[in-house]
Amino acid sequence: MFRLPSVVLVCVAAWLPVSFPANVVKGEAASPQVKKLGLIGLDTSHAIAFTDIINDPKAEGVLAEFEVVAGYPNGMPDNPSSWDRVAGYTEKLREKGLQIFDSIEAMLPHVDAVLIESVDGRPHLEQARKVIAARKPMFIDKPMAASLRDVLLIFRLAEEANVPVFSSSSLRFSAGFQAVRKGEAGFGQIKRCVAWSPMTIEPHHPDLFWYGIHGVETLYTIMGTGCQTVVRESQNRVVGTWKDGRIGIFEERKGYGAEVEGTEKSGSAGTYDGYKPLVIEICNFFKTGVSPVPKEETIELFAFMEAADVSKQLGGKPVAIADVLAKAQAEAEKKYQELKSAP
Repeated sequence: MFRLPSVVLVCVAAWLPVSFPANVVKGEAASPQVKKLGLIGLDTSHAIAFTDIINDPKAEGVLAEFEVVAGYPNGMPDNPSSWDRVAGYTEKLREKGLQIFDSIEAMLPHVDAVLIESVDGRPHLEQARKVIAARKPMFIDKPMAASLRDVLLIFRLAEEANVPVFSSSSLRFSAGFQAVRKGEAGFGQIKRCVAWSPMTIEPHHPDLFWYGIHGVETLYTIMGTGCQTVVRESQNRVVGTWKDGRIGIFEERKGYGAEVEGTEKSGSAGTYDGYKPLVIEICNFFKTGVSPVPKEETIELFAFMEAADVSKQLGGKPVAIADVLAKAQAEAEKKYQELKSAP
């Protein structure tokens, strides 16, 4: 029986966290202290934005300890959001000095860690398997995968190989949302949260996976784990009930944000702070091997989104998170055995 992975080992023999001296200078090609990063998937603006933040000659702190040096384009022919952009973004990154490889396997020996940036979640499992085989730590951009099954598999395979991995939307690390999570915003105990984002739908993914994940990531940043049931009240509104009676709601709206009702006060939880806070967390993760997001939380938020699709199919009936997880675990176990028996 496939079970949720146990706590990911963060001190790994294959890739030990690295201590950097204080005098690391970005752009010193001969300096061995600057660790090299590779991108898998150049079909998203994130690949360019993250590269610009990390490779900024004026970057400070942990950002100065890394450099994006290589990329593999990828691209999904049946997804215009990927296929129509990959050539242009690849050329822009080549102009920024990245070495472009024609395969993941060719790129991996040239980098210390990997960012899987492919905009489509479907290839992430196979991409991650190659990175895991090379024992490279990796960040997987949203969505971590196109199914809860694949999310479970990636965590399991990475854990078995002692390879650090994490995934997150950039919304999670906005200062306001983090302050609420840490109990520093004065709300007291959170009783109810409404989080929102756009929800563009891509037909190869469950409805919320493609873009609604930004709002769901915000919701889980504030609420944490413990959701028991999910109801898709309408196309653009999903209501979750937590085991302690708290209510967490995702809504499709323009922009990004959250409103919180607490025992001490109610109000806005903050706004979106852009990509840089996430990129800093990614670099800290590569330096330490410690994920800033509990994998149990990532797994549950994907179960929440998958449950929203099931509820929609059932005409808005409540769906138990436990049932969605059990189904995905069985599917993941079957796929795991197939992978292990393959030549």
